[in-house]
Amino acid sequence: MNLHKLLFITLILVFFSCKKTEKQKINIEKPKFEFGVWTTADKDKSNANYALEFEKYKNAGIDEVLINTITDPLLLKRIVPIAKEKGLKIHAWIMTMKRPDDSIALSHPEWYAVNKEGKSCFDTRPYVDYYQWLCPTRKASRNHVLGLVEELAKVDGIESVHLDYIRFSDIFLPIGLLPKYNLEQETELPEFDFCYCDTCINEFEKVHHKNPLNMKNTSIDMEWKQFRLNAVKRVVDEAYQIVHKYNKKLTAAVFPYPEMADHMVRQRWDKWDIDEVYPMIYHGFYNEEIDWIGFATKQGVQDVKHKNIGVNTGVYLPPFKSANELKTAILLAKDNGAKGVTFYDGNALTEDHMKMIRNVKKSLE
Repeated sequence: MNLHKLLFITLILVFFSCKKTEKQKINIEKPKFEFGVWTTADKDKSNANYALEFEKYKNAGIDEVLINTITDPLLLKRIVPIAKEKGLKIHAWIMTMKRPDDSIALSHPEWYAVNKEGKSCFDTRPYVDYYQWLCPTRKASRNHVLGLVEELAKVDGIESVHLDYIRFSDIFLPIGLLPKYNLEQETELPEFDFCYCDTCINEFEKVHHKNPLNMKNTSIDMEWKQFRLNAVKRVVDEAYQIVHKYNKKLTAAVFPYPEMADHMVRQRWDKWDIDEVYPMIYHGFYNEEIDWIGFATKQGVQDVKHKNIGVNTGVYLPPFKSANELKTAILLAKDNGAKGVTFYDGNALTEDHMKMIRNVKKSLE
């Protein structure tokens, strides 16, 4: 074979190889932008009614349901096949550190978080009666929560265990909620500052050799703040190991972006071992305009980009005056890097909302 013929054959092979590679690239599907809803289960609801509810979501363009079964794995087992049959992904939504009416926890008053005034939310609850928070530092209370996570993770067919209230009680409420409680919160107030239980103080003293109760201003002591951030992180990181053991994901509903979550509720979610987050970017709670949804989404996406954590923007439906406003929020979230939008809650979706979601979904395909 002469040199010219060999060169010609080589060029032909290279050309078709490049065309094949180009074709392969074209065939790679982009991740779909997904829609979800948070909703709460009812053990008295029939399977037929669940089927109708899930069919409504599916017809509206919803892809996944994050469902609160009040940490009941048996109810979850009953619901999962119905959702799957309708083509929906389902996540097991759990109230993590906030455990009102938890019969096991209530038999252990020492498990509950204590504020700077020395009052336990076992019987003195901040803001509202259902704010009963467990201490994340105490081994027994932490293990109780992780045991609940594991029971949900064992349920076949779920996508993730979805942590909510994975934090301390609010040191600062969203500004839009303050009038409801007739409060001003310009500094950290001791009745809302947790946790100062014996375990937290003792564990902190072991490392830092000082007692937070003796500090002049705990709000500027970074070690004390970091201690509590790390206590929440430990619960998340251990939950991550548990759910992955059962080949499930770990997801969480979190405050709008990490610095804000840090400031308001001792929650630094960009440091966690977690698969996806659902930041609750509820603009009405903060007296913000709709474009703030884009800002907060972008901030969170950038903060976790290096960890490959998916961000699903959560929106609260009541403040939206029209389906067009909600459409604006969806597109702002997408344009700023969210992989999806989740609505709180499924029952608040109107016919106009669902028609708009269907149309947006179709336009993105």
